[in-house]
Amino acid sequence: MSDQTTPRSDGQYPAVPPPPPHGAVPPPPPPAFTPPPARANHRRGLAIAAVGVGAALLFGAGSAGLTYAITEAHANSGTTAAPGITELVPNDQGQTQNASSPATDATEEQEAGLVYINTVVGYGDGGGAGTGMILTKNGTILTNHHVIEGATKIEVEVVSTGETYQADVVGYDATADVAVLQLQDASNLTTVSLDTAQDVAVGDAITAVGNANGDGGAASAAAGVVTDLDQSITAQSSTGSEELAGLIEVDADVVGGDSGGALYDEDGDVIGMTTAASSGQQDIVGYAVPIRDALTVAKKIVAGTETETNHLGDSAFLGVQLDPQSQTPLVAGTIEDTAAAEAQIAAGSTITSFEGTPVNTPDELSGLIAEHAPGDSVTLTWVDGSGAEHTATVTLKAGPVG
Repeated sequence: MSDQTTPRSDGQYPAVPPPPPHGAVPPPPPPAFTPPPARANHRRGLAIAAVGVGAALLFGAGSAGLTYAITEAHANSGTTAAPGITELVPNDQGQTQNASSPATDATEEQEAGLVYINTVVGYGDGGGAGTGMILTKNGTILTNHHVIEGATKIEVEVVSTGETYQADVVGYDATADVAVLQLQDASNLTTVSLDTAQDVAVGDAITAVGNANGDGGAASAAAGVVTDLDQSITAQSSTGSEELAGLIEVDADVVGGDSGGALYDEDGDVIGMTTAASSGQQDIVGYAVPIRDALTVAKKIVAGTETETNHLGDSAFLGVQLDPQSQTPLVAGTIEDTAAAEAQIAAGSTITSFEGTPVNTPDELSGLIAEHAPGDSVTLTWVDGSGAEHTATVTLKAGPVG
């Protein structure tokens, strides 16, 4: 998945096609990361129309931080179809609207403990942008998985100070849409105030605060009310769909870039993490992961506890680019400075074995690589274009966030 609550965080850089499943990414190495412009006050205004349409068209398939479009929403007790909407549509004034107040600039109190997350996606010039929350003074960050999906570089800006840090991936759980980052060399940061009592009720006043449209500047604050609880949705993006459950539903004006941001109650405490929203209609329905649920996942990741659904640390990466038209692991090229390039696996080769296990399809190769960590040495066997067989032991490196 990739940012859509908002429709998932929309980035401000042109994107590239999504990487093939096994650690093979098509484009050349990324250019130097360019941070967003200096902070300045902004309001959502006219830019919103472009965000929805831009989810697939402006940023490319699979770039991190694209808006999730809600194609189906239902409570646990039953199912009610929601419009299959794929874009935000402006009203006559060029702004989206709903039953609650239009978004405004956030206050200093609302910005405290929030960060903007900017990513380089894959090995090209793609990128994404979203929001996160500071959990510890030394820079443990909570955000959505889809905000960092596909990232090869992550830069984080503390909203209240403008300070920027490089971030490492501690781990993530795509099924819960939760990710944890650790800022490098951070200290004495202001953390968010959390309310984990889980006493949220329909009708409660809320405010969703985040990096609306991924354009930096002052955070946007979208006020509204809780309209339902324990909701299950299908969040749709250009890379596919993801089933999310147990969500808080709100009628606040959340948009791309808000993903990973804070859903505040009327006391200014965080009760949820903004994650998805409908698009293509004037009345926007937003969804947030309850903060207690998000923290349950995050604590396991930080503790290094493996589960059936989470992933700890960086993803292992072989670096082959496979021919998307082939049913076999047919190599179309390799990424510079990766295990595949160092082994001199040439285009036209077919990978036939990984650690002694026969490989017949790209998915099989992807699954075998996923069982390893960066730094692992593995044995590969492949047949080149002339039919000659080769075997080599290579060391897997860290690749894009899975």
